[in-house]
Amino acid sequence: MADDIIEIVKNKKARFEYEILDTFEAGIVLKGTEVKSIRQKKVSIQESYAKIKNGEVFIVGMNISHYDKGNFFNHDPLRERKLLLHKQEIKRLTGKLAERGFTLVPLRLYIKNGKVKLELGLAKGKNIHDKRKTIQDRDMKRDMQREIKKYM
Repeated sequence: MADDIIEIVKNKKARFEYEILDTFEAGIVLKGTEVKSIRQKKVSIQESYAKIKNGEVFIVGMNISHYDKGNFFNHDPLRERKLLLHKQEIKRLTGKLAERGFTLVPLRLYIKNGKVKLELGLAKGKNIHDKRKTIQDRDMKRDMQREIKKYM
């Protein structure tokens, strides 16, 4: 059975600002109106990050807008949401995050087989010269694609 994946939002800024060393797929504990807002793509993960508290992983700063028809059942848009990971993954992440310079950043939010999933990246911040190299590589790749297209 093929996985049915619907892409909701990507964090392009994370791949530019950080060097991604490892990725994890996590489920999220959500309320009904949050799921409906996510399906309408009214969510932002640009300024969010994940943290480990008491052996549990939480996402902080993820903005899920109010659902239009949610009335008084609506949720707090910026509340901390619990992420669902395996115990071994959490232990491994705890060890890595104890090291200096590592952080957990959300890379993309998607719906897989009807469940909302978040792809987390174990990341280390890039220096300015690393960012310049990323821009240079991207420009070179675009120029090569232009040249190839010209001759086709």
